[in-house]
Amino acid sequence: IDNMDYDEKNDYYICKNSKKLFANKIINRKSKTGYKSEITCYTCEECHDCQYKSSCIKENNSKIFLENRTKNLQVSKLFHEKRKENLKRIISPEGCELRMNRSIQAEGALAQVKQNMKFRRFLSRGKENVISECIIVAIAHNISRLHNKIVKNKRGIYLIFVMHKFT
Repeated sequence: IDNMDYDEKNDYYICKNSKKLFANKIINRKSKTGYKSEITCYTCEECHDCQYKSSCIKENNSKIFLENRTKNLQVSKLFHEKRKENLKRIISPEGCELRMNRSIQAEGALAQVKQNMKFRRFLSRGKENVISECIIVAIAHNISRLHNKIVKNKRGIYLIFVMHKFT
């Protein structure tokens, strides 16, 4: 899908060999968690004698020979729309600042917990006990950071301060 052009007005994809893939059906799916999605199925108009067929169509242990098969796509339009929106947010200057700040904070915290606090593995068993232990380690890490900021008189100083949040 990423390597094909899409015509939103007429709702079809154009493959590498300039053939059109038209929508032929819509499937409504419901996952185990209850999420409902709408999948649009696209089929190529003509795949015979295509030079890109072997790289375009996967074998997938099909009983139909490759020469007789056509390209089929299943696309969730909502998923691709949300993906584009998120990509715009991530690439924006504010998104870059947030990612940089978060990566620095997360890496530092994990390194501190593992190296300085010598926390290598959980001592308890069971989901609730592990979550409790993780919370205790996080509180200990935050108290240690607060103590160091108080000692160095650096309270209220941030690496990068972002004024507003995403809308």
